[in-house]
Amino acid sequence: MSAKSWEKKVLAKPGAAARVAEIEDDMRLAAGLTSLREQAGLSQRDLAKRLGVSQPRIAAIERSKNVTVELLEQYVEAVGGHLRVTVVKGNKHTTLITSDRHATPSIRPAASSIKTPAKQTARRTPARAATRKSA
Repeated sequence: MSAKSWEKKVLAKPGAAARVAEIEDDMRLAAGLTSLREQAGLSQRDLAKRLGVSQPRIAAIERSKNVTVELLEQYVEAVGGHLRVTVVKGNKHTTLITSDRHATPSIRPAASSIKTPAKQTARRTPARAATRKSA
């Protein structure tokens, strides 16, 4: 069986497309966080020092499936960016969270330490779109 025919067979199974989309989202988040850190010229160790955590914690964040909004905000700010979470529904964009102190007011998560992330997680689903901007 060729790779292409195997791929078609796997994707034909119920729920396969949704599972593939979720894996792609997870990979996109991991690659995006790593890219932001590298663009800032930081190693995992450098970023860990900025956030007051260990290097293995940074590695875990970068490969995590579930990242809290608060943790994501702290990570993005530590690499010099600002986090903005926007819901896209049709042509309407509603910003729920922004860490840009000069932006319009928004709903913000409660503050706590990166070492003890909030229990709620930001899940990437087709029903919710999040945009990430870095300065």
